[in-house]
Amino acid sequence: MNALKETHFNFPNQSSFYKGKVRDVYTIDNKYLAMVVTDRISAFDVVLPEPIPYKGQVLNQIAATFLKATADIVPNWVLAVPDPNVTIGRICEPFKVEMVIRGYLAGHAAREYKLGKRTVCGVTLPEGLKENDKLPEPIITPTTKAAVGHDEDISRGDILAKGIVTEKDYLKLEAYTRALYKRGTEMAAKRGLILVDTKYEFGKVGDEIFLIDEIHTPDSSRYFYKEGYQERQEKGEAQKQLSKEFVRQWLIENGFQGKEGQEVPVMTPEKVLSISERYIELYQQIIGEKFVKPENKDVVNRVEQNIMLALSNF
Repeated sequence: MNALKETHFNFPNQSSFYKGKVRDVYTIDNKYLAMVVTDRISAFDVVLPEPIPYKGQVLNQIAATFLKATADIVPNWVLAVPDPNVTIGRICEPFKVEMVIRGYLAGHAAREYKLGKRTVCGVTLPEGLKENDKLPEPIITPTTKAAVGHDEDISRGDILAKGIVTEKDYLKLEAYTRALYKRGTEMAAKRGLILVDTKYEFGKVGDEIFLIDEIHTPDSSRYFYKEGYQERQEKGEAQKQLSKEFVRQWLIENGFQGKEGQEVPVMTPEKVLSISERYIELYQQIIGEKFVKPENKDVVNRVEQNIMLALSNF
C-alpha cells in the first residue's frame, strides 16, 4: 500500500528539520514551517510500526477545514495548503501547554474517575458520573507539552505558579479554547455528531496569539454519534464513536498501553487496511464530503514538488 511513512527533503533556504510522532516539519528561511502530515500513527505516545495509508491526508484536510472555519475566533498559523498532506504556515513560539477541553467524561478522564479520582487538573468532578456522561459544563484539563515521553496533566494553578504561561496569556488561551470548542460542537452537531473532547495548541508571534497545529481531527478529538447517545447511556452500553480511540482499544485488548516492557501487537496488512478505511470513514462523516484519493501514486515525489512550487510563491 502506498503510505507516506517518512520524508527526507532538502528545500532551498531550509534552516532545520524536525521529525515528530506523525509530522515531518521543515523550517524555511527561519520564517515558515512546511508541515508534512505523514501516515505514521501513534498511540500512548508511541509511534506504531506500520503507517496507515491516507491517514495523513485525512488529518491535514480535516484540520485545514476547521482552521479556516474558526479564523474569525482566533488567527491561526496557516498560510497555504499546497498538498493533501501538507500545510505551510508562519513560525510561532509555542506555549508549553496543550489546552484540553472536555464536555463529557470519556477517555483519560473516565479512566482517572474509575480509579476513584474526583479532581482532574485542579477541576473537581461531581460524584455519580458514568463513563461518557455529559459534564455539567465543559472543563479545561491542560497538559504539559513534553518534548520526549508522555504529556502530563497540570492545573491552571501550577501553570501560573511555575510561570509556564503568564496569567494574561493563559486567560486568553482559556477563552479561545472555550470559543473554539463551542464552534466545533456546533459544527459537529450539523453532522449528527457530538464533539466529546479535544485539544488545542497555541503559539505567539510578538504579542499576538495564534492557533497552531491541527484541530478537531480524530487524532486530537473524540466524537460520538448523536443518534442513540442517550439510549446507549441509559442502557450502560459503549458509545458509537469517531476517534482514534478504536486504535487505543485494540492495543489495550492486545496488552499494550505504552508501558515499559510491553510490545506493540503485530499489525497485519488486514489490520492496517481496516484502520485506513476507518480514517476515511471519519473524514467523510466529520466533513460531510466524499474522500478523494490523489491520482498521483508517487506520494513522496508529489509532496516534494507541491511544497517546492508553493515556496517559490512566498
